[in-house]
Amino acid sequence: QVQLVESGGGLVHAGGSLRLSCAASGTIASFYTMGWHRQAPGEQRDLVAATTDGGTTNYADSVKGRFTISRDSAKNTVYLQMNSLKPEDTAVYFCYYRAGVSARYYWGTGTLVTVSS
Repeated sequence: QVQLVESGGGLVHAGGSLRLSCAASGTIASFYTMGWHRQAPGEQRDLVAATTDGGTTNYADSVKGRFTISRDSAKNTVYLQMNSLKPEDTAVYFCYYRAGVSARYYWGTGTLVTVSS
C-alpha cells in the first residue's frame, strides 16, 4: 500500500504562483512515476504533469511553460511549481503514484487550487 499526502493548494490571483507538494509513504517501489491530475467542477480528471524515476517529464499542453514538476527521490516527494496561474487552472489537484505501466494508481485526496481573475 502507498499513501499520498498533498499540500500547498489555496487561493491566488491570476498571474500568481503556488507550489504543490506530494509525499508518498508505505511500500515504495524502486522505479515509479508520480504526477498530478486535476479536475474542475463538471469536468473529467486530466493529466497535468508527471515525472518518472528516470527524470522524464510530461506536461499537458495547457500548462507547458508555466508549470514545472520536480522530484526528490530521497524523500519520495514530487512538487508542482505553478506560475502565471490563470482562472482556468482552478481545480482540485490530485497527486498520483504508479509503480509501472501495468500497476494500479494510488491517489491523494486532492488539494483545491482557486485562481481569481
